[in-house]
Amino acid sequence: MAGREASARPLTLVVDVANVMGSRPDGWWRDRAAAATTLLQRIAPLAGRELDVEGERVEIARVVAVVEGRATDAAAPAGIDVVAAPADGDTTIVEVAVAASSAGERVLVVTADRGLRARLPEPVATAGPGWLNDLIGR
Repeated sequence: MAGREASARPLTLVVDVANVMGSRPDGWWRDRAAAATTLLQRIAPLAGRELDVEGERVEIARVVAVVEGRATDAAAPAGIDVVAAPADGDTTIVEVAVAASSAGERVLVVTADRGLRARLPEPVATAGPGWLNDLIGR
């Protein structure tokens, strides 16, 4: 219909919590579970939000946060999926991204880890922690 904006494309946001926490020297290493809890609380409101990603309007339909190590004790807020990595976080992030992409979801992984980025298949997109930090005012 004329005059109506096209609806935003749904997007699954997968967050490498350890990588995003480590991107700011705010003392996260003193209590990883508390730092992860704080970060999770800040990203939870992104679920359902519309924004522009690489010039395209998207709706964050689902947020999946992958935690590892001591951060697995973090409290999970409502509205997001928190996945505790049984071993290394990178493998779990790849598994989550591949499963979502294979199910037809558009996926954006937030990480600065080059090795992890190289393991992600097309069409999974990536963004650095700075993008997410700016988005949540961190």
